[in-house]
Amino acid sequence: MKRPTLLAALAAAALAAFSPQATAQAVVGQAAPAFTLTDSNGKTHTLAELKGSPVVLEWWNYRCPFVGKHYGSGNMQRLQKQWTAKGVSWLTVSSSGAGKEGYVDGAQANAIMKERGGAPSAILLDHDGRVGRAYGARTTPHMFVIDARGTLVYAGGIDDRPSTDQADIAGARNYVEAALGEVTAGRPVTVASSQPYGCAVKYAQ
Repeated sequence: MKRPTLLAALAAAALAAFSPQATAQAVVGQAAPAFTLTDSNGKTHTLAELKGSPVVLEWWNYRCPFVGKHYGSGNMQRLQKQWTAKGVSWLTVSSSGAGKEGYVDGAQANAIMKERGGAPSAILLDHDGRVGRAYGARTTPHMFVIDARGTLVYAGGIDDRPSTDQADIAGARNYVEAALGEVTAGRPVTVASSQPYGCAVKYAQ
């Protein structure tokens, strides 16, 4: 390879390495990527401050029909209330970029969640998509469970029924609920990953 061509290739590789699209993604069994995000009330949250108790990350787009399935049925709210009452931190994350479907500011996020009876610990605003990309969040909902030590122990779909039909919830295997039950009982997570399903996360360009 000629020297100018080699230099050009190295320059291109360096640019790719620093591109937001090249951000390392979360890996089950390893430490969950650290983050700092502001919530819908203007409060800053870090993953580090939550160490010592399990954490759920729920990627959210209120206009997505797959999200609508779980909120319209009350399934997501039930999980939020059940597990936050047991000391789990449930963080609902909005990574829709400005002008994209599902984009919300803090006041909008609070109003929509209140209307739908949601009960997460906080709604985190990830408008630049930095945290979503770090976790490899692809769909809404895309679910992640982090244990008390900060290790990612589950990543994937909320359950095994990839549909928008609320009637499917009753017969579904809820992976998130199972993972939380095992983690809080001090047992290994039986199903640590699954195929996420839902609407594509509407990241900013």
